[in-house]
Amino acid sequence: MNKKLPSLVGAGVGLALFLAIALLPAMLYGGYAGVLLAGGIFGTPVAPTLLPRILIVFGMVMGVVGVGSLFAVAGAVAGAAVGALTALAGRKPVAQEQASR
Repeated sequence: MNKKLPSLVGAGVGLALFLAIALLPAMLYGGYAGVLLAGGIFGTPVAPTLLPRILIVFGMVMGVVGVGSLFAVAGAVAGAAVGALTALAGRKPVAQEQASR
């Protein structure tokens, strides 16, 4: 569990950054993709009926899930990198370990 902790912290920080920075743009662009999809399937202008609305909400959800997972994975990678660097910096050289014995 000790090796996973920096990755989990990094993923948490990535998701917090996602909520602070990218949630609204992800919903906006996902909704736009949903409108384009609904317009391609049902024709333009898109009528405000149930199926086009479902496609628009589906696009918004896919945008949020996609960008959120991108932020989580990038945060986990950054956390793992920081954890590996701090583990390397905390080690003593082999010569010092043998001399102290």
